[in-house]
Amino acid sequence: MTEKSTQKILIVEDDPSILNVLANRLRREGYTVHEAVDGRAGLDSAISTKPDLILLDIMMPRMDGLSVLKRLRDHKEWGSKVRVILLTNLGQEEDVERGKQLGALDYLVKSEWDISDVVKRIKLRLHSGGHKE
Repeated sequence: MTEKSTQKILIVEDDPSILNVLANRLRREGYTVHEAVDGRAGLDSAISTKPDLILLDIMMPRMDGLSVLKRLRDHKEWGSKVRVILLTNLGQEEDVERGKQLGALDYLVKSEWDISDVVKRIKLRLHSGGHKE
């Protein structure tokens, strides 16, 4: 088994088309992918599956991504160090800054990325030991 195939990524995204594109590509890259369509389900999935990296949308139903991130960081053993990349829309600079203060490693503006860039950033964060301290 390769190192990549043992790494888990959780995608928390309420837009089904974005979720499907990301999940399918990451599976083809050899990652184990878990999916959640709202913040509450994302938090529950993160706690139960303990992924190596989370792609986390900010604006979602049931619980926004920043609330999810804050609650993850309150989990001292695992959640305080999990790698998180925020998925944002244009004009959410304030939210991105708050996310970084909560320990997000990176962010991607949905209208500006292509899937190859997302994969490159994920690989960089997973292989750089990019836990947030």
